[in-house]
Amino acid sequence: MSTDNKNNKLTTSWGAPVGDNQNSMTAGSRGPTLIQDVHLLEKLAHFNRERVPERVVHAKGAGAHGYFEVTNDLSAYTKADFLSEVGKRTPMFIRFSTVAGELGSADTVRDPRGFAVKFYTEEGNYDLVGNNTPVFFIRDAIKFPDFIHTQKRHPQTHLKNPNAVWDFWSLSPESLHQVTILMSDRGIPATLRHMHGFGSHTFKWVNAEGKGVWVKYHFKTEQGIKNLDVELAAKLAGDNPDYHTEDLFNAIASGDFPAWKLHVQIMPLEDADTYRFDPFDVTKVWSQKDYPLIEVGRMVLDRNPENYFAEVEQATFSPGSFVPGIEASPDKMLQGRLFAYADAHRYRVGTNHNTLPINRPKAEVNHYQRDGQMRSDNNGGGSVYYEPNSYGGPTESPQNKPAAYPVTGQADSVAYDRHDHYTQAGDLYRLLSEEERSRLVANIVGAMKPVEKDEIKLRQIGHFYKADPEYGQRVAEGLGLTVPQEV
Repeated sequence: MSTDNKNNKLTTSWGAPVGDNQNSMTAGSRGPTLIQDVHLLEKLAHFNRERVPERVVHAKGAGAHGYFEVTNDLSAYTKADFLSEVGKRTPMFIRFSTVAGELGSADTVRDPRGFAVKFYTEEGNYDLVGNNTPVFFIRDAIKFPDFIHTQKRHPQTHLKNPNAVWDFWSLSPESLHQVTILMSDRGIPATLRHMHGFGSHTFKWVNAEGKGVWVKYHFKTEQGIKNLDVELAAKLAGDNPDYHTEDLFNAIASGDFPAWKLHVQIMPLEDADTYRFDPFDVTKVWSQKDYPLIEVGRMVLDRNPENYFAEVEQATFSPGSFVPGIEASPDKMLQGRLFAYADAHRYRVGTNHNTLPINRPKAEVNHYQRDGQMRSDNNGGGSVYYEPNSYGGPTESPQNKPAAYPVTGQADSVAYDRHDHYTQAGDLYRLLSEEERSRLVANIVGAMKPVEKDEIKLRQIGHFYKADPEYGQRVAEGLGLTVPQEV
C-alpha cells in the first residue's frame, strides 16, 4: 500500500488534527466513555454509513426462533423478570453470522461468528449481542472502524488485503489472544450448532435491593464442539457456500432442535479493582478457577423463520437494549457499541426498526418518539407527544434507574491501566495439544505468507514469541525468518 498524502497528520472530517486515535476519551483509565469525544462519535457514525444496504459487519447470517428456560434461581443477583424463577420460559430469536464477509460470502471461512440473542421479555426486549469467542481483537471502540477496514477490501484492487490485516494486528498487540483463537481449530466451526456462544463483554447485574455484581455470559452447546478441517472448509466454500445456513434450517425442520446451556461467571463489584487483569478489558477472560461457571438456563431453537428477509435480515440487535436488572459496565468496547449498533440500525433499517414484527417487544411500548421513515403503527395517534405534560402521558419510573457506581480520574484519552497482552495468549497456546499447535502454526504461516513487508511479519512474530517462545519460533521458522533479537 502506498500514499500520496504529503500531510501525514491525521485529522477529523472538518480538518482538525487528531491527538489520539488509539484510546477513546474516558472518565479515568477505566471509563465510562465521554460523549464529548466527538472524534470517536464521528468515526462510529461515519463507519455505520459506509455500506448500503447490508450490514457493515455480520452481513451473512442465519437465524431461528426458540425459547429460553430458567433452570437455576439467580434472583439473588438480578431482578430481571425473565430470570426470576425456575421453569420460566421466554421466547427468543437468535442470529448467527460471520463477521467480515459480504452478504454472499461463504459460511465456512475462518472468521469469528456472531451470536446475537433477542429475548422477548415481559419488561421489554433484552439483546445479548456476542460472538462464539470469549474475547475480541481490540478493547476500545475508537479502533473498531480501522480494524474492520483491514478485514474488508482494498480500495483500489477490491481484493482482501493480508497486508492490512497483519499490519494492524502487529501494531495492536492486544489482538493476540483473539488471533490465537481465530487461527486455531475453533476458527472454523463445523456448524452453527457445534460452537459455544459468549456475551464477551462484562455486564452488570443488579438485584431487587440495588446490590450489583459483574457478570460474563457463556452459552455452552449441548451438541458438542466440532470444527472443520481447513481443506474441507475450503471445498465446502466452493461447493456449498451456504452450508451452515442449510444445516441449521434442516436440523430444526427435522425436529433435531439445537440447544445451549447458559452459564454466568459472577464477580463481586469490589474485585474489579484488584483482579490481576482488568475485568472490563474484552481482550481478556476471567479464570473459571477464580469465578466458576454458574448455570442459569437452557436455550432451545425449535422454529425456522417463515421469511428470511422479514425475520433474519431485518432483525436488529443492540447491546444497549437492556431490561431492569441488567446494565452496562465500563468496558470501553461495550460503551462504544451501546451507540454504534442502534445507530447502524437507524441507518440500515430505519429509525422505526423496533416497530417491525421481528423486533417489536412483547411488552407495551410507551414513549414520545414520533414520525420518521417507515412508521408502521398509528404513530401515537392523537395522544400527548411531549414530556413532562399535564395530560397523563407516560412518565419515568425512578425505581428503574440504572444503579450508580463511582468514577474517578481525569477526562483523558487513555488506555486501561493493565497492559499484559501476552499471558492469556501464551496460556492458551500451552493448553493446546501438539497436533493442535501444529495446525495453529500452519494456519498462521499460511495466512501471513502473502504479507509483502518482512517488517510486519517480524513485528507479529515478536508478539507470538512474547506469548510463548516456542510459539514465536515455530511461526518464524514456517515463514523462513528469524525471531528478532530485541524480543
